Amino acid sequence: MVLINRIYTRTGDDGSTALGSGERRPKYDLRVAAYGTADETNAAIGVARLHLAARPDLDAMLGRIQNDLFDLGADLAVPRREGKAERLRVIAAQVDRLEQDIDTLNAPLSELRSFILPGGSPAAAHLHVARTICRRAERIAVELAAQPTEEVNEAVIRYLNRLSDFLFVAARSANADGAGDVLWVPGQNR
Repeated sequence: MVLINRIYTRTGDDGSTALGSGERRPKYDLRVAAYGTADETNAAIGVARLHLAARPDLDAMLGRIQNDLFDLGADLAVPRREGKAERLRVIAAQVDRLEQDIDTLNAPLSELRSFILPGGSPAAAHLHVARTICRRAERIAVELAAQPTEEVNEAVIRYLNRLSDFLFVAARSANADGAGDVLWVPGQNR
């Protein structure tokens, strides 16, 4: 259970922050950037959900994802350490659920014959923003995992990779199952 009864602590005034393990790191640390960018993805999804009143199915999927992103942030905020008790971690079943939701949303969509431009409906535009933020979170998590002194749960990287795919398909779904997609026309403005 999380208990938050004080919002400001002043402990970060020196430019550092505490990981879930209690260890302090600079606020520009890759680990902090990774879970911060996952949180940014979550906030962008929250904005997209404001435009999905007519799509309770998609809204429910996004609600589950928002909860998963808190799990993912908690996973990243507590580095794995030998001999320490295991904390909350993203698991393969969460990635599997994303794949099932992608398949569900993708089934009625028409095949793409061009890249699409971010836009269309307000919900789709916000989902595209969330997708690009998610891609940044993934890049940061991969960079963190490449550090010799850091460990990152492989399921975190798979989840972020799959989530960006989900957000792309969700944006198309929110665009009247692709009918409202804005197609890229190569060289159109030459």
